[in-house]
This record gives sequence, structure tokens and C-alpha cells, in this order.
Amino acid sequence: MIAAKRDSKKLSREEIASFVVGATDGSWADYQLSAMLMAICIRGMDTEETAALTEAMMRSGTIADLSGVALPKTDKHSTGGVGDKVSIHLAPMVAACGVAVPMMSGRGLGHTGGTLDKLEAIPGFRVGLTLSEYRAQMEKLGIALIGQTAELAPADKKLYSLRDVTGTVESIPLITGSILSKKLAEGIDSLVLDVKFGAGAFMKEKARARELATTMVAACRRLGKPARALLTAMEQPLGRAVGNAVEIVECIECLRGRGPADVMEVTYALAENMLLLAGAAGSAAEARAKLENAIASGAALEKLRALIIAQDGDPRVIDDPAAHLPRARFQAPVIADSKAGGTWIAGVNAMDIALAALRLGAGRARAEDRIDHAVGITQLVKVGGRVEPGGTLAVVHANTEAALAGACESVAKAITFSPGPVTAAPLVDEVITGCD
Repeated sequence: MIAAKRDSKKLSREEIASFVVGATDGSWADYQLSAMLMAICIRGMDTEETAALTEAMMRSGTIADLSGVALPKTDKHSTGGVGDKVSIHLAPMVAACGVAVPMMSGRGLGHTGGTLDKLEAIPGFRVGLTLSEYRAQMEKLGIALIGQTAELAPADKKLYSLRDVTGTVESIPLITGSILSKKLAEGIDSLVLDVKFGAGAFMKEKARARELATTMVAACRRLGKPARALLTAMEQPLGRAVGNAVEIVECIECLRGRGPADVMEVTYALAENMLLLAGAAGSAAEARAKLENAIASGAALEKLRALIIAQDGDPRVIDDPAAHLPRARFQAPVIADSKAGGTWIAGVNAMDIALAALRLGAGRARAEDRIDHAVGITQLVKVGGRVEPGGTLAVVHANTEAALAGACESVAKAITFSPGPVTAAPLVDEVITGCD
């Protein structure tokens, strides 16, 4: 089988299943698994093979039974970016529109933030629900934001650990199998994907991101799950906050109708497609109206409050986040000097901002690193904005003076200027429906 893929031959569904079983039960040695991963990485897989890999990985463990949830069930997955807190307010918005949202999320590693890490900034919030707790909460509340359980897609944990050390992480068939096996094991009916490209994205080039998006949509459809993918830009951070607790504050502001325009642009685009796939709206305009009403009426914010209570978090963060979320010891503005003052913001490099937050302790350089939920960056300027001499480019939140100074310097270097007006590129580049 390894030799066949090495020689660019197509693997049968049974052969692919054998490979995944071998990863799960240990009957394939690590060196054999690694060889197959490298062969797949170099030679690729066609749509049928990729779907077979995804299905085998999904079936390597338990598939959550959400048959007791009467509502249509849909989820959203992002390939990760800087300041991408969308899941935390999007899920309550969609759930408030009568669609169940079973969402299993991940932790941050490297420059990308993790939804679970942000949620754990809420005192007491428990992401480690058991499958039975997850199912009961979905039946009662119609929403859950949790981490992957050991029962779901166990083959992925083994294969990802080998991909991470064998230079095969960027293989599109392997990425597709990894992401979709976990998402489809949640018990969903449909899926919307946010595939990012640009400086702060996993996929830097738009063409490569589009290939991944198209592959994942095709695999979902082959497995009987309607899916759409949005290509969204990640040249600058999403929103004006990067960190954990500071992003929770921004999510709450989104549900109060005061969210940053760029965050809400991406949120509405994703949420509209979730409602359309779930059959909860007949058009994008109808979906948008329902979502806006969920915010205006307070229903979405109350859904977040109910979610926090259900998962043992402190609901007081909704009404007074400053008093009940972690706060850093030091805050300092990054000031525009006289050379930059009176000019427009031309660029805010997402990767540089992410690395500044990482050095503060807001992320992980290694899987075993501990997160500092209090630190981060707020009030970050946006491309196209104007700054005056002495104006604030960002505010850095740190727990040591050394980290504060270093981050302030890094943030300042991440921002570039223009003597004339600048127009930011559109955030939502394309919607891939699989019907093109």
C-alpha cells in the first residue's frame, strides 16, 4: 500500500480504511504510518480518496448521536487566524435563530489563537464535557462549545502527532481528513468553513487556500453533508483585540451591537450561510434580518449567558467583563510618533501582531506552554484609519514590565503608514458552494 501511493497509484476505500485502523489500534508501526503520510503528502489524493480518508478517520471512534435534537444542526470551522474570535459570538447568534450549533473547537498553537483558550478566560468555564453531557446540553439548550473528546476521531490524534514531526502538516488531503473527521463526528447536518489566506493565515496564498476550501466542500458533499466555504482575508488581525480575555470582551460587544465592522462582516457572512444550509432562511437577506434581530432583541446575548451558565462559567462577565475577567498588571498605549502622525494606516501585519501577543504569553509556542488569559493587545488601529501625532496605535496589556516594553516595540513595527487615504481590501473574497 505504501509503495502503491509512492508510485502515484490510487488507493481503494478498503486500503485507506486499513491504514486508519492501523493508526488507531497500533497494528501499523509509526515508521509505516509516517511513510504513508509522506507518500500522501507528495503524491496527493483525489476527491474519492480524500473522502474515504475522512470517513475512515471519522469512524475510527464514536460518532455523536444527536438524534434527540429536533432542530437542524450546523457548525462552522475556521482554519485559524489572528484575532479570530468569531465562533464565540457567532454560535449564540445562530442558535438564537432556531438552529442547533454543536461546536467542538481547538486550542491555539503557534501564532493562531484557540477558541477553547479564549473561553477558558471566563472564570470556571468548562470545555471538557463528556459526550453524554454534550448530548444532554444540545438537547436542552441547542448550543455547546467544547473541546474534542477522546472518543471522537482518535485516529486524528495519532496521525497529527506524526504529521507534526514529519513535515506533512500542509498536505491538503491530510488537512481535510483531520478537520472534517472531527467536525462530522459531532453529529452535524451541515458545515460552513472559513478558510483564511494572507500574512496571518495558515495558508498564505489565496490559490492554495481555495484548493483547500474546494477539497473540503467536495469531501463533505461526497459524505452526504451539505457544506460551503468562505475565503476570507487575514492580512491584518480581525477586530481590534488580540488575546484571550480581551477577545471575550470584544465578543460581548458584538452581541450588544457594538462589534468592530470587520468582525461583524465575517460573522454575518458565515452565519447567513449557516442559516441557509440549515433551511432556517430562504435567502441571504432573510438570514441577515434574523441575525440582526437576534442581536437587537438581546436573544443572542442571552443565549451566550445560558451557554456560560450551562458550562459552569461565571455569567457576570456578560454584564461587567472588566470586573470578572482576568486583567493584566500593566497597560500601556503604543503612540504614533511625529513622523507617523497625520497619516493613514497602510498595513497592520497580522503575523507580527500575533508574535507580539505570543511573547506576552497570550499563545503557545509549544503545546505544553501555559496561556496567560489576561494579556493581549486592544484598541488596535485598522487599515484605512487615520492617526494623528501622539495618537494611539494600540494598547498593550502585560504582566511584566519587560514583556510590556518588548510588545509595544513589536506592535509599533508591525504598523505601516501612507501619506494618502488607503482602502482596505474586502474581507470575504469568495463563497464556494460546490455547485460551480
